Amino acid sequence: MASSTAGVLDGDRDTDGEGRQSGFLDKERIIAGPGFSRWLVPPAALAIHLCIGMAYGFSVFWLPLSKALSVAGTGAHACGKDVSFIAELFATGCDWRIATLGWMYTLFFVFLGCSAALWGGWLERAGPRKAGVVSAVCWCGGMLISALGIHLHQFWLMILGSGVIGGVGLGLGYISPVSTLIKWFPDRRGMATGMAIMGFGGGAMIGSPLAVELMKRFAGPADVGVMGTFVVMALIYFVFMMGGALGYRVPPTGWKPAGWTPPVARAANAMITQRHVHVNKVWGIPQFWLVWLVLTMNVSAAIGVIGMASPMLQEVFGGALIDVPKKFGELDKTQLAAIAGVAGGFAALLSLFNIGGRFFWASLSDKLGRKLTYTVFFILGGLLYFSIPSSAAAGSKLLFVGAFCIILSMYGGGFSTVPAYLADLFGTQFVGAIHGRLLTAWATAGILGPVIVNYMREYQLGLGIPREQVYNQTMYILVGMLVIGLIANLMVRPVANKYFMTPEELAIEQKLAHEKAVAAEVGAGSGRPETTSPAMVWLAWAAVGIPLAWGVYETLVSAAKFFN
Repeated sequence: MASSTAGVLDGDRDTDGEGRQSGFLDKERIIAGPGFSRWLVPPAALAIHLCIGMAYGFSVFWLPLSKALSVAGTGAHACGKDVSFIAELFATGCDWRIATLGWMYTLFFVFLGCSAALWGGWLERAGPRKAGVVSAVCWCGGMLISALGIHLHQFWLMILGSGVIGGVGLGLGYISPVSTLIKWFPDRRGMATGMAIMGFGGGAMIGSPLAVELMKRFAGPADVGVMGTFVVMALIYFVFMMGGALGYRVPPTGWKPAGWTPPVARAANAMITQRHVHVNKVWGIPQFWLVWLVLTMNVSAAIGVIGMASPMLQEVFGGALIDVPKKFGELDKTQLAAIAGVAGGFAALLSLFNIGGRFFWASLSDKLGRKLTYTVFFILGGLLYFSIPSSAAAGSKLLFVGAFCIILSMYGGGFSTVPAYLADLFGTQFVGAIHGRLLTAWATAGILGPVIVNYMREYQLGLGIPREQVYNQTMYILVGMLVIGLIANLMVRPVANKYFMTPEELAIEQKLAHEKAVAAEVGAGSGRPETTSPAMVWLAWAAVGIPLAWGVYETLVSAAKFFN
C-alpha cells in the first residue's frame, strides 16, 4: 500500500503489483475500471484512423508541388527525362515530376505493412496508448519534415518525412485499435473493427477538401501553398491523434459484456476459437497463408481499378457522359474537361461505397460468419466483374457504375472483416500483431493489382484495340484472381490444436503484456468504479462524427456531378 500511495503522490509514475514503476503511457495505466463504457473506445480509434487515412488523399498535393518553383518565378521547369530519380531527390533547380511525387504514395503502404509486421508484437505488450502516441509523433512529425523539404525544395526530406517516418506512423496507427476493440466487443467483433477501419477509408474525404481550402488560403503569387498546408494539417492531426491515443483503454483480463457468454464450441461456430496462437507461430500455420491469399486476391482485384476508375469511365463511355455522341478520342478540350468532372464525381461515389462497405460488411459478418462473408465477396464480385464488359458494350452507365460501387464496398469490407477473421481463427491475445503481419498482403496487392490493370491497358492499346474495349480482358483476369481467392477461402479450416498456447504459456504472455489480475493497483486498473457519463460518450462521438459528416457532405457534392 505504501508503494501504491507513493506512486499516486508522484503523479507521473505508479508501481505495479510487483513493485515495478509504470509510466503514463504504459498498459497498466489504461486498464478500465468497473462502469467504464466501451463505446468510448471506437471514437478514440476513429480519431486516429481519420487522420492517417489522409494517405489516400495525398494526390491533391501532386499538381501544386509539380509547379512549386515555376510558380515562384524562378524560371525553373520540370526535371527532364535525363535527370535520374536519385538526382531528382536532391535537385533544387527543377520542379519535381508527378511520377516522382507518386513514390510517396507507394512508400506509405510499403512502410505501413512493414512497420505493422515488425512492431505488431511490441504493440500487444506496450498497449494501444503508447502505440497511438508514437503513431501521432511519426505521422505528424513526418508531415513537418516534409514541409521543410518543400521549403528547401529537397525531395529526399519529403521521402524521409512522409514516406518513411509517416509510413511507420501509418502502420502503428492502423493496427493500434484492432486488438483492443476486439477485446471490448467479443460479441460484435466485425462491427467494432468496421467502425475503426471505416475511418481509414474516410480520412481522405475530410483531408482532401480541407487541404484544398488550406492551399487556397496559403497560396500567393510565388507560393503554391502546400508548405503552410502541411504545417497546419500536422498540428490539427496531432491534436486529434493524441486525443485518440489518450482515450484508449483496455478491458481487464477476462472481461466480457454483461449478459454475454462465449459461444459454445460446436460445428456451427467451430471457426471461432476461445484459445490463442502466439504471433511467432503464424508464419508456419496454413490458415494464416490461406487468409493472406484471400486478402491479397480481394484487394488486388479492386485496388487496380481504383486508380484507373476515372480514366476507365471516360474511355469506355466517352461523350455519352455529357450526351455527346462521340468516342473519347473524338472529343475536344472543352468536352474532355466536362467528362473529367463527371468522372471525378464517379470517383467520389466510389469512395462513399468504400467507406460504407467497411462498416456494412464487417457488421454483417457477425451474423453470416467471416468465411461466408468472404465467399460472398468472391462469388458476387466475380459475377460483377464478368458483367462489366457487357454493360459497357450495351452503353448502360447505371449497370457499369452500380457494379463498381458494390465492388468497392466489398474492397473496404475485406479490410474491416479480416481482423475479426483472424481473431476467430487465432484468438485475441496476439490478434493485433498477427493482423500486422497479414498486412504484407496489402503491400503485395498494392503492386499486383495496379500492374495488371495498367500494363494490360497499355498492351491492349498497343494491339490497336479501341479505348472503350481495352479493359474487357482485364476484367476477366480479375475474375480469375477472385476464383483463386474463393478456393483459398473455402480451404480455411479451424486451426489445429498443436498451434495453440498452453495455459502456462498464455499466463506468461499475459504477464509480459501487463494483463495481471492484480492490475498493479494503478489508475483505473485498481478496480475503482468509473461511471461513464452518457454526455461524455456523445461528445466523443461528436468529435469524430462532425468532421466525418462534413467530409461525407463534400463528397456527396462532388458525386452529384456524376448524376447531373
